[in-house]
Amino acid sequence: MTTISKPGRGVLDPAWTIDDAIDLYDIEAWGKGYFSINDAGHVVVRPTRNASAEIDLTEIMEGLKERDIHSPVLLRFSGILQSRMQDIANAFRTAIAENEYRGEYRSVYPIKVNQQRLVVEEVYRFGKEFDFGLEVGSKPELLAVLGMTPDANGRLIVCNGFKDDKYIEAVILATKLGRNIIPVVESFHELLLIARYAQKYDVRPRIGVRVKLASQGVGRWKTSAGARSKFGLFVSEILRMVDFLKEKDMLDCLQLLHCHIGSQIYDIRHVKTAVNELAHVYVELVKLGAGLKHIDVGGGMGVDYDGSQTNFESSMNYTLVEYASDVVYRIKTVCDDHEVEHPTIVTECGRAMVAFHSILVFNVLGSSRLDRFPIPQSMEEAGAPEEEIPQPIYDLFDAYNSVGPRRLVEAYHDAIQARDEAMNLFNLGYMTLQMRGMAERLFWGVCAKVRDICRGLDSVPEEFEDLEIILSDTYFCNFSLFQSLPDSWAVDQIFPVMPLQRLNERPTRQGVLADITCDSDGKIDRFVDRRDIRKTLGLHEVAPGEEYHLGAFLVGAYQETLGDLHNLFGDTHVVHISMDEAGDWSIDELIQGDKVRSVLGYVQFDVEKLEQNLRRDCEQAVKNKRFNVRESQLLLRFYKDGMESYTYLEPGTAAGPRNGD
Repeated sequence: MTTISKPGRGVLDPAWTIDDAIDLYDIEAWGKGYFSINDAGHVVVRPTRNASAEIDLTEIMEGLKERDIHSPVLLRFSGILQSRMQDIANAFRTAIAENEYRGEYRSVYPIKVNQQRLVVEEVYRFGKEFDFGLEVGSKPELLAVLGMTPDANGRLIVCNGFKDDKYIEAVILATKLGRNIIPVVESFHELLLIARYAQKYDVRPRIGVRVKLASQGVGRWKTSAGARSKFGLFVSEILRMVDFLKEKDMLDCLQLLHCHIGSQIYDIRHVKTAVNELAHVYVELVKLGAGLKHIDVGGGMGVDYDGSQTNFESSMNYTLVEYASDVVYRIKTVCDDHEVEHPTIVTECGRAMVAFHSILVFNVLGSSRLDRFPIPQSMEEAGAPEEEIPQPIYDLFDAYNSVGPRRLVEAYHDAIQARDEAMNLFNLGYMTLQMRGMAERLFWGVCAKVRDICRGLDSVPEEFEDLEIILSDTYFCNFSLFQSLPDSWAVDQIFPVMPLQRLNERPTRQGVLADITCDSDGKIDRFVDRRDIRKTLGLHEVAPGEEYHLGAFLVGAYQETLGDLHNLFGDTHVVHISMDEAGDWSIDELIQGDKVRSVLGYVQFDVEKLEQNLRRDCEQAVKNKRFNVRESQLLLRFYKDGMESYTYLEPGTAAGPRNGD
């Protein structure tokens, strides 16, 4: 096989295959069939998991470029969203059939997981086939859902969270309007409001209640259940509620029992324990005369972000099928033991529903690397008289030349000692800045040679295990972590990240990713690995001016709404993509990202006033001969154009570190 070289790139390695790339980035493990790599070395999306119907992400980015849409951009794939909803429905249908369960299954999508209008509308549209409904947790969410469900036809609307007087009144009126809406009681005061407005408007409401379970979840959100949980009633309070409803002749209105044990539950044992406890509370309330028809196990179903299928916070040690089977079996068993009719099972698994369908695509602006410094071939090239070269510089030069398989550890130790001596001399004023620079170059040169030799060893000495991390490159990328991947920063969530092209080439660099915010925390340095957390990502050499795109996958849950305006980087462009029966993709919706004018308005800047202030300043500068008219107009034009521009770096404007700088 002949090797092929391309401008600005390394030589293609004939021993490197697409399968090697698939294995390196674990794309089949976390992608669950939705993502793969084609023969051209491009990442592809398979909305229906069908290999014969795939969308090339590089082709999409080229198509967006023709439409003057540049990265960063969020790509949403409607087909994946529809497929996930189908999977959830099918998993519970199968579990119900296999367990001979006599109740039904319904899912309600908690819109807090991704409140973007197009996402909620697609979930609601696709959910019609399965009779899926929606869940709201605030007054704004309630108002949004009431306005978009005129054709609800009995589909559930579950209302969680704190509720005030007007909220409850709206729910009762919506019930009278015909909505199948259930307010979940979180406090006794809410129950009093429900009873008052039900009487006022002559409505028999459907009421739910959230119980504080003794069983707790696991992970970052384990306090969602238990005695100290934020929401819900203790069993003693629910018994008081039952007595109150009896007095009002409304006990038949209590139709839903709810619990929530947390988000991203990664250990199935906690699900089993919680559902078992919830089922026992359910049957006891039925025996007391409650008109319960629904048992809502809440959210919590995880997403296997790293593909390891383990009890790790960014993974889950169970499958969707196992989850559905366990939930159905536990509820059936308890109900059968107490001869209670099987209820409709409700889940609120929003993360599992929408996470897969969104990909954040961003471009690399440049990189910084520690092994880029040229090393002199001899001490004469050091550029200083021999008598002015300190001894540590000679020692570093000797260490560099002596690095070899048989003298790896010794040469490395010599380099560390000589480097430390050089820094001491500099701090005491006995070494010039030029010699300090030479010491740095030689030290990093030693480290790079040691690393390169270690890559070919079967067994690496323990003290060199972190050398790849120490010497890893920093790739500067055109996105804001705080806007687009806030959970990566806030809760150490791991998202799969990988190059979108050149995957038919062996990646020769190891790097971490830095965003363009002025914050040292704006970086990604934890990556997917089935055995552990990988501290660096395999990347390619990027030539100046080359478009090199990376993708962060499984970002459809929580990231958009939780994102903030750090450094005033706003929302990215968003593109909704679908595929027709012939396998051709098309853009359904294209939403432009925030302009500078918009984000300044979000933080109460008066843009018109800012422009007037600058114009006055320019005219004063012209008057004082510090500016000429042409220069003032150039600055004002830049200012005005800048207000209408994307908040991220655009082609031709990036001035960050380039490769090798």
